Amino acid sequence: MSFWYLNIAAFIAAAGALFHGYVGGRIYLSRINGSDLEDLTKSLSIVSWQVFTIWLAVSACVLVRVSLDASLDLMAYPIVAVNALCALLFFYLGAIGHTRLLKLPGAYLTCATAGLAYLGIG
Repeated sequence: MSFWYLNIAAFIAAAGALFHGYVGGRIYLSRINGSDLEDLTKSLSIVSWQVFTIWLAVSACVLVRVSLDASLDLMAYPIVAVNALCALLFFYLGAIGHTRLLKLPGAYLTCATAGLAYLGIG
C-alpha cells in the first residue's frame, strides 16, 4: 500500500511541476514582464516562481525513488516536512488576508503531497 501512496503523491507533485512550470509560468511571466516593477524585482520574482517548480519536481523524483526502495524512507521525511510547511504557509497567508492564495492549487497540492507521502512512509 505504501508504494501506491508514494506514487500517487509523486504523480501529484510531478503534475504540479509541469503545470506550474509551463502553464503557470507562461501566465506569470506575461504578467510580471508587463508590470512596472523594477528589473531586479522581476528577476527575483521569476526565480522564486521557478524554485517552487523545481521543488515539486524534486519531490516527485524522491518519492518515486523511495517507493522503489523502502530502505530509503528517510529521504522522504524532508519532502513531507517541506511540503507540509508550504501548505501551512499558503493557509496562513490566506487566513491573514491574502485570500486569493486559497483559490490557487498550491496549498492543496502540497498538502496532498505531504499527506500521501507521510502515509506511504508511516
